[in-house]
Amino acid sequence: MMKRFFVILISCLWLAVPLSAQSNKLIRELESKRGALQKQIAESESILKDTKKDVGSQLNGLAALTGQIEERKRYILAINNDVDAIERELNSLERQLRALEKDLKDKKKKYEASVQYLYKNKSIEEKLMFIFSAKNLGQTYRRMRYVREYATYQRLQGEEILKKQEQIRKKKAERQQVKAAKENLLKEREGEKAKLEAQEKEKRTLVANLQKKQKGLQNEINKKRREANQLNARIDKLINEEIERARKRAQEEARREAAARKKTEGKESQSSSGTGTAEKSKPLEAYTMSKADRELSGNFAANRGKLPMPISGAYIITSHYGQYAVEGLRNVKLDNKGIDIQGKPGAQARAIFDGKVAAVFQLNGLFNVLIRHGNYISVYCNLSSASVKIGDTVKTKQSIGQVFSDGTDNGRTVLHFQLRREKEKLNPEPWLNR
Repeated sequence: MMKRFFVILISCLWLAVPLSAQSNKLIRELESKRGALQKQIAESESILKDTKKDVGSQLNGLAALTGQIEERKRYILAINNDVDAIERELNSLERQLRALEKDLKDKKKKYEASVQYLYKNKSIEEKLMFIFSAKNLGQTYRRMRYVREYATYQRLQGEEILKKQEQIRKKKAERQQVKAAKENLLKEREGEKAKLEAQEKEKRTLVANLQKKQKGLQNEINKKRREANQLNARIDKLINEEIERARKRAQEEARREAAARKKTEGKESQSSSGTGTAEKSKPLEAYTMSKADRELSGNFAANRGKLPMPISGAYIITSHYGQYAVEGLRNVKLDNKGIDIQGKPGAQARAIFDGKVAAVFQLNGLFNVLIRHGNYISVYCNLSSASVKIGDTVKTKQSIGQVFSDGTDNGRTVLHFQLRREKEKLNPEPWLNR
């Protein structure tokens, strides 16, 4: 009987139900998301250069190093989140495995009882006696069906045991893969923490050197502030001019629409008083955007958090938006109207969204470009060349010029980027997809 049982089990191997590899899918998804951050870390590391002894270069080096430390902290946070997700998956697998093993144990117990019953009534004669000892034809039929169905029931029990064993085998293999992924992730986290500690130590050393040069440092900060004020004053002036041009375009469009309405409405509409439409009674000063600008503004706003970085290739954000103190340095405060993004020599500035070039101007020998996206304006500064001119229509990610590389500072390549909603200054970072 036991030999026959194993033959049945082997013959039914093809019936084993494959399990969905949910854990493998989870691991692949986590690795894919983490991979983008990992690539950014690796590329941004190559941007860091040995700084010179002068205060300006050291201050720039501190900004680059601080940006790289922030990137690594962001990556470690992503690793921590992935470890938590994998731990939850492991706990789920353990619960599933316990349920499968309990189910298998119950099925084996039932099968053992059925085998023992058949063993006690194993002979053909006993089965025939059971059938033909029936009192009438109806009872004979029911007993024949019972004997046949019981045999089928026993065969199905054997198949279910085989399926359950295969499920347990796969679930254990899945659990082992998830455990291995967790162990690799923990090792990677320790490596990243060690690199972070080394970079923070390097930063402390750099800050200590700068603290010894407080006077030179303050002079450098004042120089940067004067240059920034000069740039921002020019940007503000050009934006005000662009807003005025947009207002005039909107007013002209409103006049054309009003003239078209009057033409179609005829003399009766012209002579009626007090019953004009809202558009007719609305003062022209209220029109600040044309229909095309309003549509483009809506599309731009809908892409908040999805806009591409305004620089090609590897990058580090070395200075953030707003006023903040430089960590470790006394009385050193920065006020940035946008963000500074350091890239590799040869990096291109690129449009973050469809739009029209509103201005191209030079300041201190470098090019600066303003692009209008409805009532939003993106600003790209510190370019060695510009490949667009006023009035050009640009597309998302289109190159608009090459970012300047400072040959006197190890080829330091920094794009200054601003974002405005008309005159209002916005923090660009929440708008960008990092």
